[in-house]
Amino acid sequence: MEFQLFTNDLPDNINIVGDIAIDTEAMGLNNHRDRLCLLQLSDETGKIYLVQFEKGKYDAPNLKKILSDKNRQKILHFARFDVAIIYHYLGILMENIFCTKIASKLVRTYTDSHGLKDLSRDMLGVTISKAQQSTDWGAETLTKDQLAYAASDVLHLHQLRDKLKTLLIRENRMEVAQKCFDYLPYRALLDDMGFSPDLLEH
Repeated sequence: MEFQLFTNDLPDNINIVGDIAIDTEAMGLNNHRDRLCLLQLSDETGKIYLVQFEKGKYDAPNLKKILSDKNRQKILHFARFDVAIIYHYLGILMENIFCTKIASKLVRTYTDSHGLKDLSRDMLGVTISKAQQSTDWGAETLTKDQLAYAASDVLHLHQLRDKLKTLLIRENRMEVAQKCFDYLPYRALLDDMGFSPDLLEH
């Protein structure tokens, strides 16, 4: 698996083709405490780009331009977290989102296994290792295993999107899925403001 690693931003002359798959790695799951360390991106040609952020350096104008492009669909797994942390650190509230986890929960009702590892295995016959998930992503130099793990998390998202979309259409759930996807930026804003658990709870 090939990928390119950059520091703090994508280069000026980069050519990102079509819809993009996105994932992030952070120091933890609390956006106000745990900083964004790495953003992974793949395009429709299968090229993978990793952007490692030095502490506090989130200007990234080239990356922000791509993330702000409403014409590109952003494909994520558990988009709620990634949308919120990207908003918190990069100031970009992404739109035009497809969340493979939400889609899976809407159409794969025969199982409770909706993690990326489960989806990749069940729908693509691909085994993804999660051994590097809980490691120090804030390290100045990331290991080869960490980088390979990070790249693998965006490698198959386009394929999963396409297969899940077919199932959503088949089961007449595409419209409700789209409503869920459209709500995600607002959910990210609420998360960033500290409104959790859900406002709709009693």
